[in-house]
Amino acid sequence: MRFARIAAFCAASIVAFAAPAFAQTPYDGNWQVTIVTKSGTCEPTASSLLTVADGKITAPGANVSGTIGSGGLVKVSINGAYANGQLSGNAGSGKWNGASAGIPCSGRWEASRQ
Repeated sequence: MRFARIAAFCAASIVAFAAPAFAQTPYDGNWQVTIVTKSGTCEPTASSLLTVADGKITAPGANVSGTIGSGGLVKVSINGAYANGQLSGNAGSGKWNGASAGIPCSGRWEASRQ
């Protein structure tokens, strides 16, 4: 799996526009996520834009499945890669793991609300 796909979901894992005024959960809105690989052969860093709507994480053009609980707990998956972590206010961080060409990769992610 290409690292860019991992970045698209993390963390969400989250998109660079103003949060909607009709947000349903505390973390709904658009988030910028930066991924850093700590081990494996995935790309060293990548950034992605993700959207949280009603606690569900999405990204244009990516097969993302994930949620953010009302307390900010993040759980996301995409094509066999997984991420988890915590959002608080307008920022968050966590860990991710996946694979590139069958070789395991892992690292950290950071997100900021846009």
